[in-house]
Amino acid sequence: MARIILDTDIGSDVDDAMALALAMHSEEIQIEGVTTVYGNVDLRARMAKKMLQYGGHPEVRVYAGLNRTLLDNREIWMAGHEGDGLLAEDDQLEYEDRHAVDFIIDTVMSNPGEITLVAIGPLTNIAACLIREPRLAQSVKEIVIMGGVTRLGDNGKHMRIVEHNIVCDPEAASLVFRSGAPILMAGLDVTLKVIITEAERAKLHASGDPLNMALARMIGKWFEFAKEEKSFMHDPLTIALLIDRTLVRTERMNIRVEYDHRPQTGQTVATLDENGNVEVCLDVDHSRAVALLMERLVDRKANAV
Repeated sequence: MARIILDTDIGSDVDDAMALALAMHSEEIQIEGVTTVYGNVDLRARMAKKMLQYGGHPEVRVYAGLNRTLLDNREIWMAGHEGDGLLAEDDQLEYEDRHAVDFIIDTVMSNPGEITLVAIGPLTNIAACLIREPRLAQSVKEIVIMGGVTRLGDNGKHMRIVEHNIVCDPEAASLVFRSGAPILMAGLDVTLKVIITEAERAKLHASGDPLNMALARMIGKWFEFAKEEKSFMHDPLTIALLIDRTLVRTERMNIRVEYDHRPQTGQTVATLDENGNVEVCLDVDHSRAVALLMERLVDRKANAV
């Protein structure tokens, strides 16, 4: 069983919420805690808590983390509709007083080689943990990151040069990738191939499950915001890989993060290295990945009836 801490910027796009939902409904995974990062971490923590309630796991603890970037040198971007379709005005959603960074450090260091950090937002919390406790790089089982892009897959010429989670705090990302910790990187090279559409949204809604219906509402809000009826399942792929690593083809590399204030800052530069600390995903069986997601969320509910 994979024991994980999910570090998330859950908000406007539904993929963070879908990742948490997949983790909740996968017996291969035990959620040790959820931590929030970047921007309004209080709102994000309450969103995570509501998701855990819907998913039947109110016992999982939620911790708010750092709301600014590592050097506090970059503007925070938020879409503005975070929580729509999920939170109600009268929700009483309390989370832990303890800081996310303290929780992560203590949990990993008390369980050497047993905790996987699943980082699906900017890497500010993880970087702060490594600064506070450098031994965390040797004590963590693995850091699974949704972030970056190498442009080395078969779709490379169509890839954008940078990715959101890295661009939001490239200094933090640089520190994490250079830490020597064992890392699995699921970047845009693979996540842009994992797509859900109106068909999946309709199935979630039709299931009648409170969690799935909340996800369907969030997907609808995202469709309106993005002005297209599809959503990329960036973050759920990280959880899917803890269930079935054969979904992807990987190569071992070193990752260098460029950071300055030019428009393309945050580029992840990958170089092949059989001794590198980063296992980079270069291709994915996207149909199997979507099937796994929907089986755990929709078919699980149908089979329980």
